[in-house]
Amino acid sequence: MYERKLTRSHDQVIAGVCAGIAEYFGWDIALVRILYLLVSIFSAAFPGIIVYIILWIVMPENKYQ
Repeated sequence: MYERKLTRSHDQVIAGVCAGIAEYFGWDIALVRILYLLVSIFSAAFPGIIVYIILWIVMPENKYQ
């Protein structure tokens, strides 16, 4: 049985965080990127940037792609 793990994707714009989240849940990558951008803008952008950087550090890179 295949065990899914949340990892950064190689289909990346900056660090692959949004693409990794999209691949994990089986969602469209562009949709996740747009939703993340909108949430970041409507939360005064600063928390969104901090969360992205934390996820960049915490999420391991996908070594099998």
